[in-house]
Amino acid sequence: MKTINDFDFSGKKALIRVDFNVPLDSDFNITDDTRIKAAVPTIQKILDEGGAVVLMSHLGRPKEGPEDKFSLKHLVSHLSQVFNREVKFADDCVGEEANKLSSTLESGDILLLENLRFYKEETAGDEDFAKKLSSHGDIYINDAFGTAHRAHASTSIIAQFFEQKGCGFVMQAELDNAQKVLDNAQKPYTAIMGGAKISDKILIIERLLEKVDNLVIGGGMAYTFFKAMGGNIGSSLLEEDKLDLAKELIKKAKELGVNLMLPIDSVIADAFSNDANTQICLNVSIPEGWMGLDIGPEAAQVFSNSVKESKTILWNGPMGVFEMEKFSSGTKAVAEAIVEATKGGAFSLIGGGDSAAAVNTLGYGNDVSYVSTGGGALLEYMEGKELPGVAALED
Repeated sequence: MKTINDFDFSGKKALIRVDFNVPLDSDFNITDDTRIKAAVPTIQKILDEGGAVVLMSHLGRPKEGPEDKFSLKHLVSHLSQVFNREVKFADDCVGEEANKLSSTLESGDILLLENLRFYKEETAGDEDFAKKLSSHGDIYINDAFGTAHRAHASTSIIAQFFEQKGCGFVMQAELDNAQKVLDNAQKPYTAIMGGAKISDKILIIERLLEKVDNLVIGGGMAYTFFKAMGGNIGSSLLEEDKLDLAKELIKKAKELGVNLMLPIDSVIADAFSNDANTQICLNVSIPEGWMGLDIGPEAAQVFSNSVKESKTILWNGPMGVFEMEKFSSGTKAVAEAIVEATKGGAFSLIGGGDSAAAVNTLGYGNDVSYVSTGGGALLEYMEGKELPGVAALED
């Protein structure tokens, strides 16, 4: 697969698929511009080499055509500040007006196209729509790893219309860093899996069991394991249909000699609320009417000690409902342990989604080895699935 370093952009227009699906507040201010910052080096390199840039992205999940709250026009002033130049905006991503704007770009110009998902053809992977998009550039660069697991028009179908195509710095870094924890991991290797459901993580847990020394389980999925072991979990999250699977995973870990670490205690609450009454309880004996919403202090200590002794760390999914202050301690403790291990020379990959949000919210984004921008895409890549957005750049 070619990378951005393989092309001469002088006098050329680069059509770049970026992931500018950023959160906006009610006044359309960007509340987290991590994804925009990640794409800057790719865009800046092309501008520095005398190229022009056409940016295409989605934002949110518009249902029926254009919606003002999902318009990429809300990003234009922020992008103009980031690149210290006027960023032009096309209020459509295809059509006469958009083509006119892209055809008149000069060296150093940036054009942002309107939200791709205002057309259902984007997510349908429509070839004709992809061909129309392709007319905006001479070279195609995909730097949107977060959407690489989708066979959308702008991420995989479009590549066939370009002789010159490759990945940007974000895509390249995502693949390189994922590879480090998949095939080049230093031991001891600890993977931390959190989040609500085992069903979301089955494939990656099974694959990791063949690679890791320690597999830490936190978050809502832990209670299905405790129920499978015969414990009382009160009103905690339970996937009834996954009890046998939990037993199988426990058995498989034992057979492979993997230290499967479940949280011994939890912060339990009598309601799913920051104002709920709370107490600390062992996870095998949570009373009826109470639910586990965070790992407890003993579990946090055990998990942290394991992390600090590791040379490779993968973290995907929070330890509790970290968005509520009362239930954020476990996630904070794990994040702090990862930072300490990284300072001591460990390689740490934070696997997108809620884990990335937690690390960035806590201010540790620069204190770990790599924070992935692609939650679902990273999981699928690590599960061994082919990513259409990556495969399209390889032929």
